[in-house]
Amino acid sequence: MFHIYCPHCCEYREEEEFHAAGQSHIARPLDPDACTDKEWGEFMYFRANPRGIHHELWVHAAGCRKYFNVTRDTQTYEINEVYKVGEQPTVVANAIQSK
Repeated sequence: MFHIYCPHCCEYREEEEFHAAGQSHIARPLDPDACTDKEWGEFMYFRANPRGIHHELWVHAAGCRKYFNVTRDTQTYEINEVYKVGEQPTVVANAIQSK
């Protein structure tokens, strides 16, 4: 088991209190009614699944119930940073790989 820092509660909690909600920083269609079936299908179902650094949306389901972003390494499960929705990540794949 590992602990995740909630940026809203300002404390570390057990992973069981959280749920991953998918990839973060996805550009939503401005006019969903104008999307073709293909465009809508790609938006709904196709997500990046990188090996390494990945930005994910998480929710503190058993706590404050607020959403936040996590930058996590999918190979090691290491959490590199946690930040609120609307903020931008400071850790990106190229910065980690160049170390």
